[in-house]
Amino acid sequence: MTSLDENLIGAGLDSHLSFRWEHVSGDGSRASFTVRPEHHQPFGIVHGGVHCALVESLASMSAAQWLQDQGLPPRVVGVNNSTDFIKAVSEGEVTGQATPVHRGRSQQLWQVDITDADGRLVAQGRVRLANLDQPGR
Repeated sequence: MTSLDENLIGAGLDSHLSFRWEHVSGDGSRASFTVRPEHHQPFGIVHGGVHCALVESLASMSAAQWLQDQGLPPRVVGVNNSTDFIKAVSEGEVTGQATPVHRGRSQQLWQVDITDADGRLVAQGRVRLANLDQPGR
């Protein structure tokens, strides 16, 4: 088993949002960030889009790593992201943990739980991804 290209993990929007990747695996991944004013919406709490971005990134990296573990091209694209915002956060550490719900030939479904520094659930999302360029599709 080889790891995803290190240049993919934490690139693009993840870098701008200062996501720190702690673990990437085909069985689940984890990343955190320290809430900064740039993460806030106008009322001083983390913008829902930041939570959605963390959910999408964690699901996508986990799904891509799983494909690579199967000997397939690690190419996926999100086709649905449904994220619920449960508890407002305005400061501190936030951590997301992805876990697989379904990993199949043509698509995958991942759940991501986002918690605060005290382990309280602040957001939860599910991302459905299409596996691209798979043989037999």
